[in-house]
Amino acid sequence: MKAPSTYLSVILLLSFLPPATAHPQGSGLILYGDVKVDESKAGGLKPISLDVILYTDSGTTVARQTVSSNGRYRFNGLTTGFYRLVVEIETREVARIRVDLTSPLIRDRQQDIDLEWKATGKIPTKATVLSVADRYERNSADQAMFEKASAAADKKQYDQAAELLGRIVSSDPKDFQAWTELANIHFLQKDFGTAENEYLHAIDSHPGFFPALFNLGRLEITLKKYDVAIEALTKAIKARPESPDANYFLGEAYLQIKKGSLAVGYLNEALRLDPLGMADVHLRLAALYHAAGLKDKAAAEYEQFLKKRPDYADRKKLEEYIAAHKKP
Repeated sequence: MKAPSTYLSVILLLSFLPPATAHPQGSGLILYGDVKVDESKAGGLKPISLDVILYTDSGTTVARQTVSSNGRYRFNGLTTGFYRLVVEIETREVARIRVDLTSPLIRDRQQDIDLEWKATGKIPTKATVLSVADRYERNSADQAMFEKASAAADKKQYDQAAELLGRIVSSDPKDFQAWTELANIHFLQKDFGTAENEYLHAIDSHPGFFPALFNLGRLEITLKKYDVAIEALTKAIKARPESPDANYFLGEAYLQIKKGSLAVGYLNEALRLDPLGMADVHLRLAALYHAAGLKDKAAAEYEQFLKKRPDYADRKKLEEYIAAHKKP
């Protein structure tokens, strides 16, 4: 088939996040999203459909779906881990997005893909996958090393990836993306002090870079440096207020320093942003209200939780609590 005379420009932010704590009981995670195609600047032939392919972090194909322009993909029955979403058109890759399904609270994850068709003479083999604000232009040698490092990380060859990324930041200390990826690897390897320093290098070079701010916040929670975590996560939310995970972790940090009134606001915001994915936050809020003697509010949170998780293993216990403490 003759290639269309337009190509896809992808305006997404890649975010390589290290694992959070273990996922709650049960499996069968769901990854879904809308494939939104802006054809306002297109000319000539346009694709009728696109292929969305899901890979494991090691490169194994999980599933493939053909999706119409402005359609929706959905992958069911996934296990906790990192994945790669790849979009192809006529066998040519036009987007690659890393997806983090390691959050302790997310069961249903929405990852939309925004694409834009522009009039040119060809389809590139791979489209840009960084937002303009967070793009970093590196020289060809460093770019080649960055791609090799990403491939090594995908194969869990972390020492090799760290060595390559270390060479990049040595030659260009302003490369905030490379600093962040290097920190992510050291976070994954539990080299927390090194990772902390590398996240700070990234933030110094690009203060509003969400992945560095967010992951630094998670790292500081791990280190029980809650005041520092709050500072980092507050900046992360300023950069990306629509992030349910950032709101959740900021709420958790406030809980750890016994500022429940501040925590509740961020936990509720996480629920508002992702009502199903953050359903377990209702349990956190219920425990908070119960400890404060506000058992009617705890009952209300349990009730909301069971509406979203009707198959919860301890449903009977929660129902008994609701019956005993719910306001008439």
